This record gives sequence, structure tokens and C-alpha cells, in this order.
Amino acid sequence: MKTQDFNFELPQSLIAQHPLSDRSSSRLLVLNRKDESIDHRHFKDITSYLKAGDVLVVNESRVLPARLFGVKEGTLAHVEILILKIMDGQVECMVRNAKVVRVGTIVQFGEGKLRFECVEILDLGLRLFKILSEGIFLELLNELGHIPLPPYIKEQLENPERYQTVYAKNLGSAAAPTAGLHFTPELLAQIEAMGVELVKITLHVGLGTFKPVDADELSDHKMHEEVYDVSIESASRLNLAIHEKRRIIAVGTTSVRTLESQMQKHGKFVAEMSSTSIFISPGYSFKAVNAIITNFHLPKSTLVMLVSAFANREFILRAYHEAIQEHYRFFSFGDAMLIL
Repeated sequence: MKTQDFNFELPQSLIAQHPLSDRSSSRLLVLNRKDESIDHRHFKDITSYLKAGDVLVVNESRVLPARLFGVKEGTLAHVEILILKIMDGQVECMVRNAKVVRVGTIVQFGEGKLRFECVEILDLGLRLFKILSEGIFLELLNELGHIPLPPYIKEQLENPERYQTVYAKNLGSAAAPTAGLHFTPELLAQIEAMGVELVKITLHVGLGTFKPVDADELSDHKMHEEVYDVSIESASRLNLAIHEKRRIIAVGTTSVRTLESQMQKHGKFVAEMSSTSIFISPGYSFKAVNAIITNFHLPKSTLVMLVSAFANREFILRAYHEAIQEHYRFFSFGDAMLIL
């Protein structure tokens, strides 16, 4: 298939620039794959589509203050970076003006409190840095870094916690797993009181999730690896749900990719910290997920391709067209979809 097959026209006015005051008051477009019907609800109505025994899988990853503004030592050229992955003494980063950053370049932040040395050029705008500074890296990052809102959000965010899910716990993402932004503690408590199991996993959002598809053919697109973590308890509860033929409902494409990666690799869920570069597009056979809660995604993105594999491309694009006609809010701070 071609990347252009997943394109659609979106008015700029529908790109949500700020979160709603009440997370769960966002709108919810419900897609039924069996009869290809579409219902218009609000997110708090999600309880109408859940039942006792269902398993709701959420991604506990927390967004890093991963955007840093610094200068190149020697020339003082301005350098803006986005940390995608933290490793042992190193960081993988997207660099905005990457042409000034070569192997051996040292970039400093906060007047030298934090210093990186470029040790490898990974891609056009992708660099691997060695951390030169002493001290606790995450504390320095918390002091000097900024929460990296997507470039299509032009307004300032008054409360950075609104770009975190209410259950965000494990620091490591370069962007929020935004499908979870609609949940409130009260709504989660109501869902659990219904007998729905809440299972927590982690996938740290990096370049694999939000890198644009540049290739004309889907088969030529290569996903970058992202780190995930599944605990013993979560693996056990998911395996039991599969055995008992209970529904597994993934909150967000990151949860989908974690669950499907494990089933593809092991044929079951296992406790492990690993990484995935799975690219789910039409033709993929789902092995774990029975329903998906997700946001509206960018045209020609791997995320649109994933949901098009779960429903089908024509149905998804028809639903997107209807959402545009009904003035739904799009992308990170926008409204949600439930695909059953």
C-alpha cells in the first residue's frame, strides 16, 4: 500500500491547542467493526461499552522534560535537542539544527551544568551523545529541561501535568501516550468498580511512534525501536484473560504495540523489559487486542495505519471525515475514538 492512501485534509482550526478543563468531557467517536456503525458520545460514556471481566491496558510511561536549549561550545551556536532515549551514560536525541553538531561536538546547557558530547551520527537529525556532566542526570534534566509539546500545539501549557496521564509513573517518554489523557481518577475508579481489570504496562514513546512516514510505499518504512516493560503480574493477568477469552482493550497505540509485540515474539505475555520496532499496518493479524481507545492521528502517520489495520482503511477514513464534519478536536489534546 502507499502512504498517500492514508492522507486526509484537516482544517487547522480543528487541531486542539489546549486540554479541556475536565479530561473526561472530551467527545468520543465509537466505531463498531461488525456493522461499521458510528456513534457520537462523550468520553465519560465509555462505561457503557465496558463490562465486568474486560481488561483495560494502560501505558504508565511519564513524559520526560526532554526538550533542552543549549549552545555549542566554541562557537556558541544555539542547539535545540529532544531526548528520545536514555541509556547508560548516553542519550539518543533529535537535533533541530543538526548540521552544526558533528562527532566530537560538545553542547552545554544551563551555563555548563549539563554537557553532552556527540559520539555518533545516527541519521539526518538523529545524534548519539555521551553525558559528560557529573551528578544525577534526571535531576539536572528536571531542572533544565522542558516538557516537549508537539510542534502543532502553538499555545503555552499553563499546567505541564495536563500533558501527563493521571496514572503516569515511569519516567522515559519524549511524548505523551495521549489516549490516556481522557481518564480521571474518578472515571477509573468507576470502571474498576464495574469489575473491569486495570492492567499497567510501560512503553516509552520515542521516534518509533511519531516519526513521519517519508517512504512512498509502506513496505519501505522502518520503525525505530522503543523500550517497553511488562511486569510479572501484568503478564499473568493478561495470559489469564486470553485463556478465559475475555476482552483486552488497549488504551492507545503504544499499548497496542506492546501487547502485539509480545504475542508476535512469544505467543503469550511474558515479564520482560525489551524493545519493539513493530509496524502494524493493513494486513496485520491481531493476536491480543480486542478493542482500542485512541485519539485522532496525523495524516499519513503510522498511527493512522495501525487503526486502519484494526478496523479497515475505508471505515477509518469515513469516520475521520465524519469527525471533521462534526468539528471534533484532533491530535494530542483532542477528542477520542473507541474501536470495538
